[in-house]
Amino acid sequence: MEPKSILLEMREYLMEMGAETLDRCMHCGLCAGICPWRLVPGQTGEQFNIRRMQRMGQLGIEGFEEENILFACSTCGMCQNNCPRGVKIIGNVRAMRASIVGGGMPPASLRPILGGTHANGNPWSGPREKRSQWQEGLDIPAFGPDTEYFLFVCCHSCYDPRGQKIARSIARLLQKGGVSFGTIGPEESCCGESIRKVGDEELFQKLAAANMELFAARGVKKIITTSPHCLWSFKNDYAELGAEWEVVHYTEILSRLFAEGKLALPGKVEAKVAYHDPCYLGRHSGVYETPRELLGRAPGVETRELARSHGQSLCCAGGGGRIWAEVPMGERFGELRITEAVDAGAQVLTTACPFCVNMLTDACTSMDKQDVLEIKELSEILAECL
Repeated sequence: MEPKSILLEMREYLMEMGAETLDRCMHCGLCAGICPWRLVPGQTGEQFNIRRMQRMGQLGIEGFEEENILFACSTCGMCQNNCPRGVKIIGNVRAMRASIVGGGMPPASLRPILGGTHANGNPWSGPREKRSQWQEGLDIPAFGPDTEYFLFVCCHSCYDPRGQKIARSIARLLQKGGVSFGTIGPEESCCGESIRKVGDEELFQKLAAANMELFAARGVKKIITTSPHCLWSFKNDYAELGAEWEVVHYTEILSRLFAEGKLALPGKVEAKVAYHDPCYLGRHSGVYETPRELLGRAPGVETRELARSHGQSLCCAGGGGRIWAEVPMGERFGELRITEAVDAGAQVLTTACPFCVNMLTDACTSMDKQDVLEIKELSEILAECL
């Protein structure tokens, strides 16, 4: 094996980029042992080892920047939440990625995503004038001084046809519950959560500055997000920049409406349904029981709990920019999730995140399980009961 050079100045650079806890790691190996990449076969699963990557960063050893190593992490939080030393592993990964992307060397697979976001303000390269296309026919008002909540719809749900159905279901439920909300539309930009996680700090700062200026000009004080990724970013990334909004996920608002008697579900959905905890709603934001409580309110639903749930939930592999990654069949986390749901006797696998819906649907299709298992977003099940 060719010897590697130790470059301590690289370690110092990474720590300056945000990997402040890099030296805290004592290399117990727990992070690598519980990483979802250990559960699947294939080249990436063999090459990616989060503990080894941290060690390479500590020593400044070249090689951590290879795509199947540095950019394989889905930032699911399993390792970070269980680290006995409290190492901010995701922050370290982000800093290591920023050292590469900031130097103008992003992976080829991410260049169109970053370029499209620079040009159009969203990773799907959707035209700004079509950002509100999902709400046609719903009579959603523009956010104004007399509107309580600003509904921020994830870019995925603005431009992806499957995601648009999710946004429409959420809006219908909010309308039924009498919530005062509105949207802004074409002037909105991506929250930038995934952009920052893949390491383009400059682009994230550009997006965040544009959104903060826009929201301040419109008088936004309270935000409802459709995606857990937007929720996390507004509550954490934007808070670092001085934002002081009240930010909630749509499930939290719906739970409040039910508790206050403002929302009822007269219809019925006869199905055995299992709930998948999204990483960014569960491990990252601590919202576990609210979606389950909502699912339990849907008449006719018989719930099934998956083997890996709550804090031990299996990642769908869509976080950290991995939603844009090409992963061969047989090597996808989502395929394990589909098997779990079928084994639990579920007819429907539901979740509360558009990224998870995308990844789980792809896995279900690749396994040819569409006839025995349907993938639905939680809001879609609830909206069916209206």
